[in-house]
Amino acid sequence: MKYTSIEQVQQGDQLGKHIFASDGRILLNEGVHLSIALLSKLRRMGVTAVYLKDDRLMDVEIEEVVSDKTKREAVLNLSEAFQFIQSGKRIDSQEISNTASKLIEEILENKDVLVNLTDIRTNDNHLFIHSVNVCIISIIVGIHLGLEHRRLQELAVGALLHDLGKILPDQEVALEKETEAYHNDHTWKGFNYLRKNKEISTLSAHVALTHHEHIDGSGQPRKLKGEDIHFLSKIVSVANYYDNSISTVGDESRLKPHEACERIMGLTNIYFDHNVVWRFLRSIAFYPTGSQVKLSSGETGVVVAQHRGLPQRPIIRIFKLDQGTYGGDDFQMKEIDLAQETTVFIESILD
Repeated sequence: MKYTSIEQVQQGDQLGKHIFASDGRILLNEGVHLSIALLSKLRRMGVTAVYLKDDRLMDVEIEEVVSDKTKREAVLNLSEAFQFIQSGKRIDSQEISNTASKLIEEILENKDVLVNLTDIRTNDNHLFIHSVNVCIISIIVGIHLGLEHRRLQELAVGALLHDLGKILPDQEVALEKETEAYHNDHTWKGFNYLRKNKEISTLSAHVALTHHEHIDGSGQPRKLKGEDIHFLSKIVSVANYYDNSISTVGDESRLKPHEACERIMGLTNIYFDHNVVWRFLRSIAFYPTGSQVKLSSGETGVVVAQHRGLPQRPIIRIFKLDQGTYGGDDFQMKEIDLAQETTVFIESILD
């Protein structure tokens, strides 16, 4: 499979993965040939990229730190929990705790796998996929930081619920997104809701309050600095920033994964804790498997495998026709291992 911008998909291309709604329904089946009508539907749904089948990549397996099944269940559980809250019912904290535990258990088994967050997101499922992704990143960073299991559980629950305030009843005056007032509003609302639930840790509730705080004191809502920010919130802050950067539905200003990583590096000790960033960068695939890339050699290809511990140096499969053009049915193939070819670099991810 390859991961491709919706704008580059051609009529007749074959979908490589199911597209799901937040309630678990399959919106579009894996294997369907995409028509102009289906492509228009995907754009209206807010889909910006999809997996496509490619006969030249049939042997490529995308390693996942969390299986699609577990992730889909987590998204469904979170969606149902948020619907309960919006209908005036109390959150099922045990279900949230169980979801967090399941994610921790699976990530512990796959803790050396680099995180590939190339999800197919829609306007319907974006908030839930984002929350689960932030949880996954936070857990794996927490594991590599050596957090004990109880702290991992508090971290995971806080990460799953960090944006809870966004679905709680609005204030009388609507707040424009991404303003200071907006961040103050959703962080405080989430915190005030969670702290009233005795089954949810105070630390988990504080993650909802302080995940927009920055090391230099420029964050929201309390402008906390350095050690005044709890370590769990520092972890979720990085995870939240990264996933927001790469995934904004329908927003052409979103960053490629390697660009988001570069930006986070540049904000180390300004927004983000150095130790958290260091563990984060060793856990994320800068160039996710299935991405199409251009190399400094002028060649283009697809990322087919990752090196644990070397996230910036994956293995690339190159396809080349005899006359020197790429693609088509009659092609030659070679692979370049960037961990071995030290003079070749990835210049960009292609849409």
